[in-house]
Amino acid sequence: MRWRWQEFENAIQTTPQRRQSRRCHARSTAWTLTKLKIDDFLRRICTALEMHHVPYMVTGSLASSVHGEPRSTNDLDVVIAPSRDQLFSLVQLFKRVGLYVRWEEAEAALKHRDMFNVADFKNGWKVDLIVRKAREFSISEFERREPVEIDGLTFVITSAEDILIAKLEWFKIGESQRQLEDAAGIIRIQGDNLDTAYIEYWITSLELAEQWGKARVLAGLS
Repeated sequence: MRWRWQEFENAIQTTPQRRQSRRCHARSTAWTLTKLKIDDFLRRICTALEMHHVPYMVTGSLASSVHGEPRSTNDLDVVIAPSRDQLFSLVQLFKRVGLYVRWEEAEAALKHRDMFNVADFKNGWKVDLIVRKAREFSISEFERREPVEIDGLTFVITSAEDILIAKLEWFKIGESQRQLEDAAGIIRIQGDNLDTAYIEYWITSLELAEQWGKARVLAGLS
């Protein structure tokens, strides 16, 4: 499928909208995407995904910043579930607008449900596009993704509960204090809004009880 440059340029002037969204909410925060200096890059990535009808969700530090306490980042993490044809067209568009990406890496990521990079070397941005895994939790969190509106930009992110669980799992794998701090920030900000029963189901299933306990302590809970 061929996408014209002008069509893409016109599209990024409007806000990407998710069709048949489960719920949409505007978040009132003391921070903005502009302050994080990531708004233009995020808009371009989300617009490209929307144009090619690729199901996606923003995850990682940006999602935890939306649901918890913000921190700056030069990287985006986005989970995608494309067909091979959609992925090929997406890669061609990224190349056409001056982003660095290798089709061979994208194709391998699709085959092995792995990840590949798209980089904007001129402005120092990078996005990790992660092909959604087939495991039960990955399917669950992808089905629960939700749109959020910040600074006039609507994009799709991981739910608060699911990014919290993901942060705990990443902490378990890598023992990174930053992951634990992100998890604790979500707990502090979301408080009683979190679906504790859902979280604890996956805490048990993924064997994250120790990490969950540490995050709660760091968040100031007993």
